[in-house]
Amino acid sequence: MKKHIPNLLTLGNLYCGFFSIGYIIDGDSKNATILIFIAIMLDAVDGRVARILGVTNEMGKELDSLADVVSFGVAPAFLAAHTYFADFHYIYGVAMSGIFPVFGAYRLARFNVTAQEESLKHFTGIPITLAGAIVTFLVLFVKVIPLGVFIIAFYGLAVLMVSRIKIPSFKNIKLPKNGVIVTLFLFYMFYLLAKARFEKVPVFFYVALAIYILFIIIRFIRVKEPKLPRWKRGR
Repeated sequence: MKKHIPNLLTLGNLYCGFFSIGYIIDGDSKNATILIFIAIMLDAVDGRVARILGVTNEMGKELDSLADVVSFGVAPAFLAAHTYFADFHYIYGVAMSGIFPVFGAYRLARFNVTAQEESLKHFTGIPITLAGAIVTFLVLFVKVIPLGVFIIAFYGLAVLMVSRIKIPSFKNIKLPKNGVIVTLFLFYMFYLLAKARFEKVPVFFYVALAIYILFIIIRFIRVKEPKLPRWKRGR
């Protein structure tokens, strides 16, 4: 049974991404944004849970990549299409945002065929999870950040994903994987709640808060990491 727990977390990541798209289509960008950040938290802990339980396998790696394309490629792109690109004709807005998941999928495929020793030392291009998280976080400030600035950041992140730029592995330099962005997101949500005097609380806010507590606990569980693990979850 325990061997299925990490995969269930990964499937939860995928489902959150899909569910987020449904909320975007329905015009509820707040719940859509929360669901993407829940997916980020699940993505950040599934690999660690697998190592804690000693159930790492190649299937987890491939499943993780498929989930990441949806949650951090397609969902943030749809979010951009329905917010910043909403002033364009709908089809044009979708077409403009479509480059993001395309580049993200290429980034994941390249990561999956990269030699394991090399991937432990550095990333080639920025991870899709980080790029999707930044796009989602920027959308929170759609009324503040000008369209031109967002477009530069949006396409800049897409290009950086497929670039050959070498980025030190977050694992090696002990930086939290998306932990800062998730924390900033929750601070932003608390600010909105305080400003609204806790009225109209987005449905998934408390779910995100509960998973964030789990996220923090698992992130700080000390576990002996193998020098060369058999697989590493997708980026």
